[in-house]
Amino acid sequence: MGRVTKQQKKQQQDHDGETAPVPLEAVDAWWRAANYLSVGQIYLLDDPLLEHPLTVDDTKPRLLGHWGTTPGLNFIWAHLNKQIVERDADVIYLAGPGHGGPGVVANAWLDGTYSELFHHIPMDAKGIGRLFRQFSFPGGIPSHAAPETPGSINEGGELGYSLVHAYGAVLDNPGLIAACVVGDGEAETATLATSWHLNKFINPVTDGTVLPILHLNGYKIANPTILARIPQEELAALFTGYGYSPRFVEGGFDGEDPMAVHERFAAVLATALDDIERIRDEAAAASADGSEFTRPAWPMIVMRTPKGWTGPKVVDGLPVENTWRAHQVPLAGLRDNPEHLRQLQEWMESYRPHELFDEEGRPTAALEPNRPKGDRRMSANPHANGGLLLKALDLPPLDDLAVDVSEGRGTIAEPTRVLGKWLRDVMFANPDDFRLFGPDEVASNRLDAVYEVTDKEWAAEVLPVDEHLAPRGRVIEMLSENLAQGLLEGYLLTGRHGLFTSYEAFIHVVDSMFNQYAKWLESSAEVEWRRPVASFTYLLSSHVWRQDHNGFSHQDPGFLDHVVNKRASVVRVYLPPDANTLLVTAEHCFATRDYVNVIVAGKQPGPTLLSLEEARAHGARGLSVWEWAGTEVEGLEPDVVIAAAGDIPTLEAMAAAQILAREIPTLRIRFVNVVDLMRLQDEREHPHGLSSDAFDEVFTKDKPVIFAFHGYPSLIHRLTYRRTNHANIHVRGFKEMGTTTTPFDMLMLNDLDRFRLVMDVVQRVPSLRVAYAGFSQRMEDERIAHRAYTRAHGEDPADVAGVAGLPFALELPDQPTESDTGADNAPH
Repeated sequence: MGRVTKQQKKQQQDHDGETAPVPLEAVDAWWRAANYLSVGQIYLLDDPLLEHPLTVDDTKPRLLGHWGTTPGLNFIWAHLNKQIVERDADVIYLAGPGHGGPGVVANAWLDGTYSELFHHIPMDAKGIGRLFRQFSFPGGIPSHAAPETPGSINEGGELGYSLVHAYGAVLDNPGLIAACVVGDGEAETATLATSWHLNKFINPVTDGTVLPILHLNGYKIANPTILARIPQEELAALFTGYGYSPRFVEGGFDGEDPMAVHERFAAVLATALDDIERIRDEAAAASADGSEFTRPAWPMIVMRTPKGWTGPKVVDGLPVENTWRAHQVPLAGLRDNPEHLRQLQEWMESYRPHELFDEEGRPTAALEPNRPKGDRRMSANPHANGGLLLKALDLPPLDDLAVDVSEGRGTIAEPTRVLGKWLRDVMFANPDDFRLFGPDEVASNRLDAVYEVTDKEWAAEVLPVDEHLAPRGRVIEMLSENLAQGLLEGYLLTGRHGLFTSYEAFIHVVDSMFNQYAKWLESSAEVEWRRPVASFTYLLSSHVWRQDHNGFSHQDPGFLDHVVNKRASVVRVYLPPDANTLLVTAEHCFATRDYVNVIVAGKQPGPTLLSLEEARAHGARGLSVWEWAGTEVEGLEPDVVIAAAGDIPTLEAMAAAQILAREIPTLRIRFVNVVDLMRLQDEREHPHGLSSDAFDEVFTKDKPVIFAFHGYPSLIHRLTYRRTNHANIHVRGFKEMGTTTTPFDMLMLNDLDRFRLVMDVVQRVPSLRVAYAGFSQRMEDERIAHRAYTRAHGEDPADVAGVAGLPFALELPDQPTESDTGADNAPH
């Protein structure tokens, strides 16, 4: 018996009468009801069913919200409902113009989801009144499609991320359609403009489908939009060139009957969904036959309607509908302008609410045919509350991959290459819900072991010279940090797991996206029905201290400063000092929920300092006293604390401690390594923070602390400003001195080299300052000599380069000796 396609199944259902077509009158009723509820949210405090002429006391004193985009959002929602009911389609809705929040909230109330999740807002007049009052009101809800909004995975306050979120959502979700409404203002942002290319990464068999709906209403806040002011032929050529099959619908102008627009849009949407089913069926058949993969031209819709459609056409003698004046609140100053109040009443009555709500405020039967059931409601779809679908990762054991230090500390390994082998095993164990995203840096960051079990997903042309490109894969690389970030956000918010890897300096490209995602998590934690999702984990490599070959543009550790601005309940920062600690850190991060984890780790060969068991204990503590690295005498207080956070700072600090132990053997040095940066903060400010007593036990109350830090020194001072001994904490780190030079010269430029750290100890320990002034001077002479050597030879001297420059060099005679420059495509 032949295979039955989805289209044939639908036709059979229609023939059997199982799925009755939804009449357009029901779609129109739904649209009018959503518009009515949207206007009421913006304007009204009382009289939600207009039972008497509106008075100023019925209106809000502060009118906040965006009307202009809302009727278009409601129109599309109503039509998607029709198709969901008729096809039993699995659809989520992304409102790119998320400032049309009243529309998304209105539709969630109409389909019943809102009242199910917020019991104090029932589906009656009392519920409508509370729905209106809470919108953009103190103690209420935001004006955007925020985490508080059922069905939303795209806040939309900061525009540009809807389409990339939609594509992230459909990866590995073959039955899902992400209907993404793209505003024409939003379409001008850099991230959105690039997101159109993501159709080159979608597999029609193993992934779901994004249906972009570009809504051209012509205006932004105060200006026309570009895409609305170019000829349709040019617009069609643009999107055809992007690889889409665009379909156009225009209507609502010059008083056109909305029913005519309903008819045209319903036909275009139905055809688009038919084409999606056809493409998927043909791709599945070709895959089963072993036929060559051909990238399809996925449908998209361009809908052109007036901005502020169905709202006031003229206010105070000026045109409003189909102008930028409809963007936010078309009728302002209601409390001082009776004519505006009269227009508001007329506007709301134009939706004929008596046909839409009964005497008790419940939606009438006119809307019922257009209401999907259960999880098919877009506001109740579990994909938009991904924690409901989340499964814990099957995390392979670390033991077989850990670097062996049984014969002594210092075994050389490339930390990220070791991690790459574990990520390979993670992907193999979790073939459908773990992905790796990056901007063309997976191999450069030495994670390429993953290609032993997967390819890079790629639906565009493949040439014989290409490596690891295939229609199906667990890795997506595109030279856009914004898209890597957005894809992982969409993937996580729909219940899966992943990792984003980037060069450290260029992660700043997503500073604003990180802000918005952290805010989403912060708000989600306060929404009872939002289930926790897998944490967003960054792996930042090719970092500041090993970008000497690329120069100043590649040298910036400031993302850490940016991250710690967010709430302590969300952010975590880790600086593993070696390969084994990196493994333990990644294992921990992949098991967490609702955090943003930032891991900074080097990719160049370096010494492995801890065994796997020691790394686990170190990771659990967050910071540790490494007695074996210092010269403490048990029972006596140290003379100085040398602390480090970061792989290269740890090596330089250990080298400094070794020099001091050799030259001043009576000096009692405590060596502290920090892997969890937030342990430095007070426990009252961060859940990982140490108590005051615990901090003082490690860092003392009065001894000098020389802190070698990966990033900007001010961050350590900021995290420790409450500490008893803060005045004695002296930090060395990156101080914005960079260029193309050698690795050790880079350290000297920023005063983070071992010789400078030794000088700092001598200058800060009172008993040494005078007694060892000559020794301090010799350290300065070493700095001068090492710099002169680099200028003469173009490389670092042997005593600070390669294995010879590592603290355990004397114990490792058989280790490789060449220096790794950290080139972008270093040998495997």
